[in-house]
Amino acid sequence: MVQINAAQLRQEISASRPVAGVEQLHKDLWLKIIQNQKEHRTLPPPCNGNPTRALVGATVGFTVGFGAVSLFGPAAGQFKSALGLSPLAVSWLISSPALSGSLLRIPFSAWVDTTGGRTPFLVLLGMSILGLLGLLLVLAKLDDLHDTPQLYPILLALGVMSGSGIASFSVGISQVSYWYPQEGQGRALAAYAGFGNLGPGLISFVLPTVIQSFGLFGTYLMWLALLLIGTTVYYAAGSNAWYFQLLRTTDSSKARTFAQEYGQELFPRGSALEGLKSAAGVWNTWILVVVYFTTFGGFLALTSWLPTYWKELHGLDEKTAGMLAGAFSLLASLIRVPGGSISDRFGGERTLLASLYLVAAAAALLTCSEDYTLDLVGQAGLAIGMGISNAAVFKLVPQEVPQAVGGAAGWVGGLGAFGGFVMPPMMASFVAHSGTSGYSQGFSIIALMAVASIVASFVMTYTGTCSRSASMFTRQTSASIQDYYGLIP
Repeated sequence: MVQINAAQLRQEISASRPVAGVEQLHKDLWLKIIQNQKEHRTLPPPCNGNPTRALVGATVGFTVGFGAVSLFGPAAGQFKSALGLSPLAVSWLISSPALSGSLLRIPFSAWVDTTGGRTPFLVLLGMSILGLLGLLLVLAKLDDLHDTPQLYPILLALGVMSGSGIASFSVGISQVSYWYPQEGQGRALAAYAGFGNLGPGLISFVLPTVIQSFGLFGTYLMWLALLLIGTTVYYAAGSNAWYFQLLRTTDSSKARTFAQEYGQELFPRGSALEGLKSAAGVWNTWILVVVYFTTFGGFLALTSWLPTYWKELHGLDEKTAGMLAGAFSLLASLIRVPGGSISDRFGGERTLLASLYLVAAAAALLTCSEDYTLDLVGQAGLAIGMGISNAAVFKLVPQEVPQAVGGAAGWVGGLGAFGGFVMPPMMASFVAHSGTSGYSQGFSIIALMAVASIVASFVMTYTGTCSRSASMFTRQTSASIQDYYGLIP
């Protein structure tokens, strides 16, 4: 009996020409086979959206959600004078959005693998809307914020809730990845992260000016309107990938088959909790957490802390201080895109070490200097070093933890971002102890963290466990992604 390859048979049927081993069949019978295949072929159910539309929706949603990093930073002077807050109390206020923005990344990222990114994304943006609405209600009922220190705990709680949108980063990363084939993911994710990270910088630029013109209530009202518009755009464009849409009407096996016909390549496989457990057992995961805590956590911390630093130490007005903080955030965000290319060319380990050296040197300069020009140089050095480091870290995640890429990314992204919550109070403690000069001394925290990250990176790089050949790296990365996401060869 002649054996006929199924894939070859499908190809020949679609081309309406016979295959080897079937030419002896009667012509009429062959035509009947073709007709039967066409009549009984099951077409995939219709689905909504496309990769480009989903990318635009996720990017817009992340941009407005991530802007909460600058929720209180540019307006810190207003709240400090109105409520009579100490520098330490101000630091907790401006860092409060980073608490939810970091810790919610891990569970919400895992949620994507069960339902797709749409619902988790909308929940996070909805929580941000409620937090900002609560802030508006507090401001609307008060003609004068003075002599109302009891509002401080309420503002902290509202800041935490408003920061939920920061966690949309990890949700959007997974959602965009499911939409795009492997060869197109790099560009798509670079656009998503690059443009989305601009939110805090842009807000730091414009918020002080808007506050001068419209006051606190008017400013946050416009922010709420912007958040609502961004959420609406995401609701309209941020569809789930085909597989998750099809799960609503069919079982996972059929949904997977139909999604493949649409062109989807990545599929969830296994338990997200298992991936987190597996990654937690690899010590390289925790080294990358320490590094990302320093670089990305430092980026979040300084985006909110720098307006206070420039205003209190150098006596700048809130508008100029906000613009300088915005310049830091924009530079660190924009340099992250070419940072990925630099990591590809020179290797993630070398790129990471070089950028950490720059972070340590810039932080040391800011610690020792109170000169305006030197501090500008130090800020630029921190922005460049942190931006490139952030890109290098996620270049190294699949290389150093190939057996649990998704779980490692969850730990690194979530706990690393937690640095944005704890660093401002640590830096403010120097102000409480040393007065105005403490604003400079606080950068010693970042300098010490950078040195610790350098030592950890050296250990990770030169113990031999990380010195892989390029070919081995490619094979292990491909295998790990296939194992975690269920990539179809």
